Amino acid sequence: MRAYLAFTKKEFIENLRTYRLFIMLIVFLLFGIMNPAIAKIMPDILKSATTKGMKITLPPPTALDSWGQFFKNAGQMGLLVLVIVFCGIMANEFSRGTLINMLTKGLKRSTVIFSKFTMAAVIWTLSYLLCFIVTYFYTAYFWKMSGMHHVFLTFFSLWLFGILLITLLIFGGALFKNIYGSLLLTGGSIVVMMLINIDPKLQKYNPIILSSDNMSLLTAQKEVADFMPAIIICATLIIALVVLSVAVFNKKQV
Repeated sequence: MRAYLAFTKKEFIENLRTYRLFIMLIVFLLFGIMNPAIAKIMPDILKSATTKGMKITLPPPTALDSWGQFFKNAGQMGLLVLVIVFCGIMANEFSRGTLINMLTKGLKRSTVIFSKFTMAAVIWTLSYLLCFIVTYFYTAYFWKMSGMHHVFLTFFSLWLFGILLITLLIFGGALFKNIYGSLLLTGGSIVVMMLINIDPKLQKYNPIILSSDNMSLLTAQKEVADFMPAIIICATLIIALVVLSVAVFNKKQV
């Protein structure tokens, strides 16, 4: 446990020095501000963009429009930023050879994986919460919070998918020992999930719905039972990828 805490502290300092923490927090803070702002001004933008002689009647924006922007920004651009920021989480250790001295002095390789996973998950969680809190307060200022269902599960689903991406990046880095392999594995996995999602019968088992279909759950178009199989599979994949990352890293030459 002492080695785990020490290496996790080292990871925290490294994430400060490489500005990963600041980048994530600033980007998600901006998303949090943008979500209600875009929802508020979007009807005016669309009206000004229409040609003369055309009349478009748009309903006034609501809190659900703001949360729709939240899932659009955090669930698309936010996850992309997450992947870019942490794509070198394992590959950089191989390229710089910074682990050689620590491993020869008795540091367990599993500790490296667990510490990196912990720190990345903490940064993702803090960034996600920051975006949620800022969006919540601005949305509550402009509109009444109504028509929202299964709130906890809706927001938990997107967070869990972000954790899955982190484990894919770590596993890809441990397997291929470079950033490109990590990105290809993560991107390839997302493409596979998107292809699987074409079949309606498989959609409720596909983890990608946790980042793409949140509004259907929030507006009660879908029920909790429609999301639970994907959540269970996503959680299982996370555990399996962490275990596989340890197994692969144990056999790799640093």
